Amino acid sequence: MNYDVVIIGGGASGLMCAATAAYRGRKVLLLEHTRKIGRKILMSGGGRCNFTHLHNSPVNFLSGNPHFCKSALSRFSAADFVELVDRHGIEYHEKTPGQLFCNESSKEILQLLLTECEWAGVEIMTETSVFEIQPGEQGYHLKTSRGQFDVESVVIATGGLSIPNGGATGFAYDVAEQFGLNVTPRQAALVPFTLQPDLLEHLKPLSGVSQPVTVTCNGMSFTENLLLTHRGLSGPAILQISSYWHAGDEIEIDLLPKLALSEWLRDQRQQRPKAELRTLIAQHMTKRLAQTLCDLWGFEGEIGQYSNARLQAVEQQFKHWNIKPSGTEGYRTAEVTLGGIDTNEVSQKTFEANKAKGLYFIGECLDVTGHLGGHNFQWAWASGFCAGQFV
Repeated sequence: MNYDVVIIGGGASGLMCAATAAYRGRKVLLLEHTRKIGRKILMSGGGRCNFTHLHNSPVNFLSGNPHFCKSALSRFSAADFVELVDRHGIEYHEKTPGQLFCNESSKEILQLLLTECEWAGVEIMTETSVFEIQPGEQGYHLKTSRGQFDVESVVIATGGLSIPNGGATGFAYDVAEQFGLNVTPRQAALVPFTLQPDLLEHLKPLSGVSQPVTVTCNGMSFTENLLLTHRGLSGPAILQISSYWHAGDEIEIDLLPKLALSEWLRDQRQQRPKAELRTLIAQHMTKRLAQTLCDLWGFEGEIGQYSNARLQAVEQQFKHWNIKPSGTEGYRTAEVTLGGIDTNEVSQKTFEANKAKGLYFIGECLDVTGHLGGHNFQWAWASGFCAGQFV
């Protein structure tokens, strides 16, 4: 069975690449090893799919080569994908500034991509495993569970290691190494933290409590919500900073980022000296959180009993809370994989491997990892579109 292009992986980047290439007149086959196409699309954004970020730019990405993503993001921007969404009549809204979500369901974004593939003439096969990719006379020879294929170009769009129960595997890295490409170390990113048992014992009863914070690690800070869970810490602020955290690092949490705490507490000491410290703190967070933290840190009694030095200690604890996570929840719940195929091995214009003509790598399998909020989807759209121009 002969095709011009076989795309392996039926996720965001693979579907975008398939439609783009087929619109150019290429005969395209897309292979997906699971039963369902686009499972991570369907799961994303709580079922509403945070499909892009209006303020997407190269500064929103981590990579060993921070310049690599610039070309693709400039050639297919967030505005380009929004135009596609508008063309298909999908209604959406801006949730957190810049983050666009479907009004109804992430199924609409998947249907958009499947419709584009159908219109372009893409053939899709699900439940198809690829056993072998070998150089052929004029391209590549593939052995699969559905037979053998000879193609000019092969596109690897199988993603990273995150969410293995959604079908994630290390297939892309194995193929890269087979063809002599360097693969950088990988770790789970945009992932919740787990905590040491002694701290978790105090915080576990607060599971479900959220608090706006600023969290800092290795020179990077994010100001968003923190969510306490029965395993540790989650929420947008924690997921964001996890991409900058390495095992053994501490994170610093400012629980009251908009408040000059010691100054405010001095004012309260004058005005309400009989007020309990925990009662005052509870004006800026849930009562349960304020009480638990005051108990944890030994802050008891009326504010009038607190010296200036003691108030400084309160500020230090609430605004510079240092925690050493015991680890992360790992790939099971991670939204993305940090690291991957070294971008120096791939053309930033075409996404073709420098050492293997006709072999392309796109999407999450590359060492390009976006911040939370639609940036990783925009990378999928951009890399898939750009590769689709050349395969």
